[in-house]
Amino acid sequence: QREFTQKKTFTSWINSVLAKHTPPYVVSDLYTDIQQGHLLLDLLEVLSGQHLPREKGCNTFQCRSNIENALTFLKSRSLKLINIHVADIIEGKPSIVLGLIWTIIFHFHIEELARTLACTYNQPSLDGSSASDSSPKASRPAKKSAKIKERWKMSATKALLLWAREQCSLHGSVSVTDFKSSWRSGLAFLAIIQTLRPGLVDLEKAKARSNKENLKEAFRIAEVELNIPRLLEPEDVDIVNPDEKSIMTYVAQFLQYSKNLPESEEDVQEKVREAMGWLAAQEKKLAKLLVETENETYYQKYKEMMSFMETFNQEKTPFLPVLSSKRGEAELSEGQQQMREEWDKVISQINEWKAKLDQMLPSPLGSIEAWLQEVECLQAQELPDLQDPFKAMSVFREIIVIFKALMDCFDSHLDTLQSFKNEDEKNVPLVLPEKLEEMKRRLFSNIRSTNPSTFLEYHYGLCSAIANEVKLKLNIWDVKYGAKESVESLLENW
Repeated sequence: QREFTQKKTFTSWINSVLAKHTPPYVVSDLYTDIQQGHLLLDLLEVLSGQHLPREKGCNTFQCRSNIENALTFLKSRSLKLINIHVADIIEGKPSIVLGLIWTIIFHFHIEELARTLACTYNQPSLDGSSASDSSPKASRPAKKSAKIKERWKMSATKALLLWAREQCSLHGSVSVTDFKSSWRSGLAFLAIIQTLRPGLVDLEKAKARSNKENLKEAFRIAEVELNIPRLLEPEDVDIVNPDEKSIMTYVAQFLQYSKNLPESEEDVQEKVREAMGWLAAQEKKLAKLLVETENETYYQKYKEMMSFMETFNQEKTPFLPVLSSKRGEAELSEGQQQMREEWDKVISQINEWKAKLDQMLPSPLGSIEAWLQEVECLQAQELPDLQDPFKAMSVFREIIVIFKALMDCFDSHLDTLQSFKNEDEKNVPLVLPEKLEEMKRRLFSNIRSTNPSTFLEYHYGLCSAIANEVKLKLNIWDVKYGAKESVESLLENW
């Protein structure tokens, strides 16, 4: 029963995600459709917003390659794929497939949403300026900040449960203690709907109805009024031990809906002030760190940078919604414009710090790093517009000549990097192992397996240019040109 419910729920969730894919993809049988690997890659591309390498065919080698690419990408996100192997996915083993999909749902859907929960509340002052403020307004954020700190110690599961409990607590006797039996009556779903969209539900009437009636009503309202996909059926929940993962997947969609609700201008400005305080604190922290590590070894400087970036990336998560506002410059308030400028300033300082550290790499790693950056910069260039084929060909030729010249150094840089002895005469490490691994990864993943799109586009454009010219000539050459020899001469000259 549990496996059947998970398969149905996960399939519905995947279809709701892949509806955003171009073209949309519909899964009919999860265990079968996943075997070629295209389903996994499409799903991960939509969830991550990244383009992943793939084989277009469907033979065994190509399917295996696609699945390996998907698993490699997941591992690059630090996901633990325990006992999940390519062969098991190709065979469509139910337990392995469901385990893999749950890992993806939990990481990309539930954990991502749980990280943003702190944004619902006021953040503590990061510069300590409110410490001396004893007004009632100052005490409220302080109490909420304690709750946030406690929340961040919890797992994503507990954070989601706390959120659900808070929504239900507004409606008296509706209690939520887990993602199993607490949802069986359907009242918890209805209570969350009532909190998010007051007036859609009559909880007093619901208390007199059967579990199945309440569940049916909750799923209907969620689908019709909140546009939340119907991942569950009443019979999936109204049982002694409903599936926890399926219920979590569905409940997370209500949290997603709450995140998309429009905020009041007062709430937005409050979050902007909190973000500004945090950015100011990061700038001070960075400046202090640069002074303290000025006379340290490269190894220690890089170690400190890694530690700073790890903390920075963790702490920035609650502020991402306000930092990445989609509003244009004209729509931003003065505070939001200042925040954006401050954010750009901090990022610029971090990038400058990284660039200086790269220049300080011990020989011969410094030259390899410079070479890596040059190749990566070339790869990142946008390809020319093929509307003018001959102009595009000229640009393509330049890119290819430069790229080939750079790639002549690949083997020597690879040998140097693999044979680099990472210690000085006193057996002290010169470079943090993480930096060496990062350089090797860039060398193999980004450069050695370079997407040949530039070369394909070049040849496609070349053929297009010739074809267009031939069509043009054929349209003109619609009269007799005399003897065979004169025509051959004309073609040869052209």
